[in-house]
Amino acid sequence: MIKGFIILFFFVSITQVSASIKDKIIQNLKITNNLTFNFEQNVNGKTQNGNCALSFPRKIFCEYNLENNKILVSNGKSIVIKTSSSYYQYPLKRTPLILILDKDFLIKKIQSLNERIIDNKFVNFKFFESDFEINIFFDFNNYNLIGWQTNDIYQNLSITFLSSLKKNQKLRYNLFSLPKQN
Repeated sequence: MIKGFIILFFFVSITQVSASIKDKIIQNLKITNNLTFNFEQNVNGKTQNGNCALSFPRKIFCEYNLENNKILVSNGKSIVIKTSSSYYQYPLKRTPLILILDKDFLIKKIQSLNERIIDNKFVNFKFFESDFEINIFFDFNNYNLIGWQTNDIYQNLSITFLSSLKKNQKLRYNLFSLPKQN
């Protein structure tokens, strides 16, 4: 009887800790309107980095540290990848960013998922939606978004790590306007 009580207590304690982590991540997302951060992105072994501003819902502007002046911009409906020599525009709904950049969707999804805690450093949620497989990562200690793993529009494995994160910064009004084609 006592052994059963101890096991039940242990299970309830783990569930409460787990629920509080999930609740804290959700609360943190709810109060976040935008993020600015540095990023490192690995696509099929090729690493690129730069900085981004993300504004919920579904807007992002990233400048890559490359000689070709690469930028990625989403205005919430379309996404443009522009370099000094190329210009690609896609409907945002054809990319996993349609889900990652939608905090209301993320909150609902997280509420229904079990988290995986990695080395007491990261909290991971994995889900499948609209033909996309997405792993999203949060910091175990401060509950901030710290990255994601997806397949890009060409089905390449894409892993994005965020650093130097700042929340709710004042952003330029036209930052998420799609650039003109060269």
